[in-house]
Amino acid sequence: MEGLVRRVLPHRYPFLMVDALVSQDGDRFECVKNVSHNEPHFSGHFPNEPVMPGVLIIEALAQAAAVGLALREGDAFREGRGGYLASIERARFRRKVVPGDQLRLTGTITRFRRGLCTVAAVALVGDQVAAEATLSFVFAA
Repeated sequence: MEGLVRRVLPHRYPFLMVDALVSQDGDRFECVKNVSHNEPHFSGHFPNEPVMPGVLIIEALAQAAAVGLALREGDAFREGRGGYLASIERARFRRKVVPGDQLRLTGTITRFRRGLCTVAAVALVGDQVAAEATLSFVFAA
């Protein structure tokens, strides 16, 4: 399902933060991101103890939400409806994310109407919560 992610998201290396879709069922989705040593941010973000920046974890959650929403909405979403992150609320970082971790990017679409979407998103490493936030998006007509 890697090809699906690249078809849905406009992002490319080094800013594509989703490696694959794992599942999508109605309003729920799960994607993965394999965190590797060769990602450019690790050379400058605590070089002696590489840690994935929290803002990039949030970006990965936002991209995973876009994949989940695109699958939920089907053709109506693909007809030129570009979405943009509008707000990040209640963001919490619970665990460091380091090279070698696999981020499970999960979420539930809690609202989608009138060009606004809200997602309750959680990033996990194994069964441990690494980060969580409520993300809101606006969509171009």
